[in-house]
Amino acid sequence: MSNEKETWKDGLYGDEVREQLETFAEQGWESIPEEERAKWFSRFKFWGVFHHREGQESYFMMRLTNAGGKLDPGQLRAIGEVADEYASGPVENPEFGDAWIDFTTRQSIQLHWLKLEDVPEIWERLEAVGVSTRSAGGDTMRNISGCPVAGKAEEYVETRELLEAIQAEIRGDDTLSNMPRKFNISVTGCKQGCAQDAINDVGLEPARKLDDGEAVVGFNVRVGGGLGGREPREARPLDLFVRPDQAKATVRAFVEFYHAEGDRENRSKNRARFFVDDLGPEAIREALADRLPFELERAGTDFRGEYTYNAGKPSEQGAHDHVGVYDQTDGKNYVGLSVPVGRMPAEDVIELADLAEAYGSGEVRLTRRQNPIIMDVPDGNLSNLLTEPLLATYQPEPNPFEQGAMACTGTEFCSLALTETKARMARMLQWLGRTTDLPADVDRIKLHYSGCTADCGQAMTADIGLQGMRARKDGEMVEAIDVGVGGGIGEDPSFIDWVRQRVPADEVPGLISNLVEAYAALREEGQTFREWVDATGHETIVELAEPAEVSGYADPCLTDGKQSWYPFDDGESPAPTAPDGTPLDSDTETDAETSAEASD
Repeated sequence: MSNEKETWKDGLYGDEVREQLETFAEQGWESIPEEERAKWFSRFKFWGVFHHREGQESYFMMRLTNAGGKLDPGQLRAIGEVADEYASGPVENPEFGDAWIDFTTRQSIQLHWLKLEDVPEIWERLEAVGVSTRSAGGDTMRNISGCPVAGKAEEYVETRELLEAIQAEIRGDDTLSNMPRKFNISVTGCKQGCAQDAINDVGLEPARKLDDGEAVVGFNVRVGGGLGGREPREARPLDLFVRPDQAKATVRAFVEFYHAEGDRENRSKNRARFFVDDLGPEAIREALADRLPFELERAGTDFRGEYTYNAGKPSEQGAHDHVGVYDQTDGKNYVGLSVPVGRMPAEDVIELADLAEAYGSGEVRLTRRQNPIIMDVPDGNLSNLLTEPLLATYQPEPNPFEQGAMACTGTEFCSLALTETKARMARMLQWLGRTTDLPADVDRIKLHYSGCTADCGQAMTADIGLQGMRARKDGEMVEAIDVGVGGGIGEDPSFIDWVRQRVPADEVPGLISNLVEAYAALREEGQTFREWVDATGHETIVELAEPAEVSGYADPCLTDGKQSWYPFDDGESPAPTAPDGTPLDSDTETDAETSAEASD
């Protein structure tokens, strides 16, 4: 017997959802029958439209999608203008104000505080410049991740055309839209490993083989990686090498296999990583052999030993991210900006788009670490770009804490999260930057914060990973954080070991400072944080990670615990509200209801 969500999807899913969503938008929020809202909200996610949490009724988040983080000239400006006009909430965030966008860990963008009635017009404006929200959420293939500078920087295997083909022909296939659960695809063509194949449901990694004495380039295939539920898995190798012209068919074969055979009953155990657990890599390889029209080859030699992206290695061995100034293969430059916790006000988004056009081609790329990249900057424009005031705020050379930071949405909007994340992490970063010194050769400490165990902030792969919890302090329930250390992607992917649990949130900055200062004092010369953690031992790390209240840090919502409708407002929720933001009177007949009755 399928679970309830499968029943909902059987009734209506995929591209067909859009027409009904537009009908609800035309008739207004209250046209969605209250007893059917959970069903419709689940369906809306396919089109990137997510209802906010309890207390924020009638407000929605919209997630955009692309292939590998590429935004063509004009697209970022359109997104910023939409955010400026439509993404304004009834109260301001104390750190970020009102009307902003969030860059995500899958190289996409999210908008908040949207009204359902505005969704069709937002779609019209975004789609006019080629920006889509299709397949951005729900039980679908999510945004395809790839090297954000694919086609512009050195790649062992070129991947830009492959990313576009997977986007159009696999993600774009409505017959595959209804997956058992969300499904992540990554394609890495560079030797840095920046698409993070190890934590995706199917990942292609660059590899090489000898064929009759001649070198052949292509990809090794891994499946069943992922985070969440504190049951993370490293993607398992299939001992399979595919040539570039075989790669798309191979991805499609695994997608179709999981689509047909994946568990649709137990949603807590039906992600692709559990599918791989159950069948095993060899059985999956055999199944793909039956589905593919070419003879399978054994895995080639990969470049995992050279991976540096979030791999815990010294920076001189290669880039950990795309923040900074780098050479393109065409003689131009790309400039990656650091956006702390991935949130940028709409006016800054528009200015960033202006700078991308004034100094580069107008093209902007997005990274898996919640940061944007200005592409195609000639040498002659570089010095003037770097002196622009906006780059003093979003620096290409930020302090080590800002450069390594990521955070999920948190309780501000997410119904699953247990703690607020974005504002809290922003304040932590500011405090750590002011008070905590690091050796000159340490240019980043990776701090990842997830509001719950779903781990959308990828805490499991951080130098220092934070996950939201609850605890009691002085007899009062407070927001708290579990803290772990030693995660990272690379040749030997590892997930964090927990060192402290349920630490009151206002004591976490002190804990991080104590731990990082111990690292600075005790490390061997040149030793990275991850290397130091591995060498030091768990018991010693636990002793060094001492929680502490600190001066100069004020937690933004320590006692909220998801009790309020919005973490930064103690008043009554205005929701649900009309399109103009005024509260709706539940006893008053809406225009939508009147129109519906008149048409009966």
